[in-house]
Amino acid sequence: MPYVVTESCIKCKYTDCVDVCPVDCFREGPNFLVIDPDECIDCTLCVPECPVEAIFAEDDVPAAQKHFTALNAELAKLWKPIVERKDPLPDADEWAKAKDKLDKLER
Repeated sequence: MPYVVTESCIKCKYTDCVDVCPVDCFREGPNFLVIDPDECIDCTLCVPECPVEAIFAEDDVPAAQKHFTALNAELAKLWKPIVERKDPLPDADEWAKAKDKLDKLER
């Protein structure tokens, strides 16, 4: 069961999760990260590292965010791997608690 990055990550892109991933399954977009479901080994290490609690086991993704499972799989095929921690986006702290950010996702 792969893990899924959900809406809370949009416009934040904290990369604490990338730092602990043993298989480099994260992919980086302009203002969002996704997990490649074919690379994820279900280790759970990334979950507690996310400061905005954006990462869930596939079976635990909140009902209103279930579409992020398919979105992670889709974008993982398009975006390049991120293997080192980077600074979050400049206004990440301002966006961290914002809701309904899907329209802000940059592909």
